[in-house]
Amino acid sequence: MKSDADLMRAAHTDADAFGQVYQRYSGRVFDFHVRRCRDEDAALDLTAETFAQAWLSRQSFRDLAGGSAGPWLFAIARNVLSRSVRTRRLEREACQRLGVLERLDQLPSPAVPDESWLEGLDEFFAELPAEYREAISMRVVDEQDYGQIAERTGVSRGLARVRVHRGLASLRARLAAQKGATK
Repeated sequence: MKSDADLMRAAHTDADAFGQVYQRYSGRVFDFHVRRCRDEDAALDLTAETFAQAWLSRQSFRDLAGGSAGPWLFAIARNVLSRSVRTRRLEREACQRLGVLERLDQLPSPAVPDESWLEGLDEFFAELPAEYREAISMRVVDEQDYGQIAERTGVSRGLARVRVHRGLASLRARLAAQKGATK
């Protein structure tokens, strides 16, 4: 099976290669958008725009994540969502100034990212073993590949990957448990 990076390189001239990346990530990108805007129709539009932007900028893809296109696609998704929120806010303000709407509440409110899922994340992160926190920070925040993490921490590439995986899995489990407890 080809890596995302291989497919993105092939996508310069082969639309089917980009289609494979789309197949791998479209569900996750849709889930990303629907969790933040809580509107499936809007999430579908945002997902389509995310992949349209990815297609248009496919030549600029750089493999900075060990063969994964995920971080690159989710950066595009965040930008698409942010731009959508700003654009909708500007439209509402213009309509209000022009008196197009008798009442501002006649226009649906803009999609605002729901960040409630972040509640408790800092505390849970602080409770992780130091080696997991360090590996996750290097991978997620600093966008380093596993080879760089291994070199900086003095462990094997495989162990670096395991630390990131176990740390993220632990965070997911804690957040899921917290979400289940609040329902």
